[in-house]
Amino acid sequence: MKFSRSRGDRASGTPATDVEGAQAGGAAVAAPGTGLRGHRLIWLVAGIAVLSLLAGIVVSRLVVSPAQAAADAKAPAAGLITVPVEKKVIANDVTLRGDVKYDDAVQVKVETADLGGPAVVTGQVPELGAELGQTSIALEVSGRPVIVLPGDLPAYRTLRVGVSGPDVAQLKVALTAVGINPGNGGSDVYDAATATAVDKLYANVGYPSPTSGDDAKDGVESAARGVRDAEEALTSARAELSASKGGATEVEKLTADNAVREAERNLAAAQAGTPDPAAEPGAAPQPGDVAGAQDALTLARAERAALDKPKDVAAQTAAVTNAQRQLDDAKKALGEARTETLTALPASEVLFLSSLPRRVDEVLVERGATVSGPVMAVSGATLVIEASAGSSDAELLAPGAKATFVLPDDSQGAATVTSVEARKADAEGGESNADAKKGARFTVSLAPDALTPEQITLLQGSNVRLTIPVSSTAGEVLAVPLAALTAGPGGESRVEVLRGAPRAESTGKKDRATDLVPVKTGLAAGGFVEIVSSDDPLEPGDKVVVGK
Repeated sequence: MKFSRSRGDRASGTPATDVEGAQAGGAAVAAPGTGLRGHRLIWLVAGIAVLSLLAGIVVSRLVVSPAQAAADAKAPAAGLITVPVEKKVIANDVTLRGDVKYDDAVQVKVETADLGGPAVVTGQVPELGAELGQTSIALEVSGRPVIVLPGDLPAYRTLRVGVSGPDVAQLKVALTAVGINPGNGGSDVYDAATATAVDKLYANVGYPSPTSGDDAKDGVESAARGVRDAEEALTSARAELSASKGGATEVEKLTADNAVREAERNLAAAQAGTPDPAAEPGAAPQPGDVAGAQDALTLARAERAALDKPKDVAAQTAAVTNAQRQLDDAKKALGEARTETLTALPASEVLFLSSLPRRVDEVLVERGATVSGPVMAVSGATLVIEASAGSSDAELLAPGAKATFVLPDDSQGAATVTSVEARKADAEGGESNADAKKGARFTVSLAPDALTPEQITLLQGSNVRLTIPVSSTAGEVLAVPLAALTAGPGGESRVEVLRGAPRAESTGKKDRATDLVPVKTGLAAGGFVEIVSSDDPLEPGDKVVVGK
């Protein structure tokens, strides 16, 4: 009976302990503190109920029935994707990456074969970044200068009076370029005038001209003595010839005449007979030696006649001719000896470089070292940008095209295309290899516009992004995305333009009305195409369909 009452009390909201206490005490007043504990319990039960309600609501939202899940998984009804017609400038650009460097980099060698000894660097070693111009001293080797002159053909031999060839012609052009007259500029012969010009070149750079040496001077002196000896021999031979041509003197002729007359008298006396001085007085005269007297007269007359005849001077004439020939040879030898003493230009003392001035990029020798290979690396003093392009881009580029690029300091620079050339390996592919040429690579060279020294320092050795406009519309034009274009049955281009209010199709779907409008297109670039004209007028803001 106590158990059932306790349950009934809990059902009525009265704690069992309170009922029991009342029965035990026989009073209707509850024990102290019993009312406060009853209120707490009520609030606790209420909170649990609210939390249970919220949890039920959340769970009801998370739990989806299979039918609802299937409905949610169905694709939404298809609609039109449209974009507005725009008014904009359309430009087609070629974008390349380019390396910034100085042009025409080459390694420099000095010809040292004619030195006759070790080629020791003794001074004038250039600093990195130095500029080599006309008549600059590139280096000093064995105490002698290496003079820079403009030219493409490397020095390969010593140039001296009498030699000729393209290297001599190049030297004369170079001397003219630096303001020195080389003589006959149209001749490729190194002559005395050229040697004089080379003397002036050395004077201009502050070095003495190359000497010919003691052997050459001794040769000149020896040749000069030979000329003097030949001149004396010729003088003697000419005197002898002149004497031979002069004939007999008057004394010789008178003596011969007297001899003839005496012989005649002796013959007459012999014929008449004369007394013998040894005979007795009164003795008769005896005939003389008539035959002997006749012979003596004949000889006297012959000798006199010989004096009137010209003498044979063939031997004397031959002697003069020989003496003249010896003198001519001696003079020629003297000329050659003197030529050896005229200034020559050793191959080791000149450096021909094209496209002067040049910038020293690398120095490969030092003072005191022996030259055994390249002495330095130089490049043009002009900064260039060199990029690589495929054939499709290269076909759009031509010398004179303008480009822009961003400098390392984020400022914008400009450049001009100077050349577009196929790389050597691709250029040698031949015209028949058309497929290979489609994949060929081209070298695009550009010249930057004027740059400050600071910008040059920043740019050198960097890689920049080049933008080269190759075509552009003249101002803003009507344009739509390329995705808006479709092809008509005749191959014409057209766009689908959104028109009017929504329409109900037989399928029950609602859509917007559209028109297919044929259009004539222009330049396309950057994902947009120019609308040159259309069958129905299009205006900026009109909606064209790009997808459904």
